[in-house]
Amino acid sequence: MATSIQEIGRKCKTFFRASVALVERKDIFTMLLVILVGVASFGLGRLSVTDGKGTVEVLPPLSTPSEALGAQQTSVPTTSALSASVGSATTAAGKFVASKSGTKYHYPWCSGAKRIKDENKVWFNTVEEARAAGYTPAANCPGLD
Repeated sequence: MATSIQEIGRKCKTFFRASVALVERKDIFTMLLVILVGVASFGLGRLSVTDGKGTVEVLPPLSTPSEALGAQQTSVPTTSALSASVGSATTAAGKFVASKSGTKYHYPWCSGAKRIKDENKVWFNTVEEARAAGYTPAANCPGLD
């Protein structure tokens, strides 16, 4: 099993000559270059999507968006007070919102609630209050019964 340094040198030269011959073939070199550029482009594209944001933090849901802002909630009009406040803009915040002229109630963060002008919003603390005032749950607001 003893190999001489000369034999190792010959094997290295043979391997080197085969490698040089492979690189000299332009079609294989071009193909490898295209693959390398494609992989690098894909990697840079994926990197640009993350914008350097490493982790995602999942927070527990809030009961209302106003709690997230630390806003103080005011009282919600009752059914009898609702008819009196229909003519004026209401500034109360609750867990459910409806439009004065509509028939559906929403969570404040639902798309339907965001389309209601502030001066037309009517607020409720409970589903029972909204139903007692004649409103029904909005179908496009997930989580409402």
